[in-house]
Amino acid sequence: MSLAQQIKPISYLKSHAAEIIKDFAINPEPLIITQNGEAKMVVLDIQAYEQQQETMALLKLIAMGNKELAQGQYQEADAFFNAMND
Repeated sequence: MSLAQQIKPISYLKSHAAEIIKDFAINPEPLIITQNGEAKMVVLDIQAYEQQQETMALLKLIAMGNKELAQGQYQEADAFFNAMND
């Protein structure tokens, strides 16, 4: 489904909430809600939201690792594994 079909005014959300929830089982694409012609919020099904949160957490861990690597805060693999065996 195209993004244009996923844009609805807030009045649609108010009057079709149950239908929107039911439709997420068939089409889990985010629904963009507008107010006064301006995009104001996105409605996601819970699985899409949870997946997005997990992805963000993973990206944060990667960014932290890259920052530590750039700052020289790391140790060689052999040293790490030797410390783990002690």
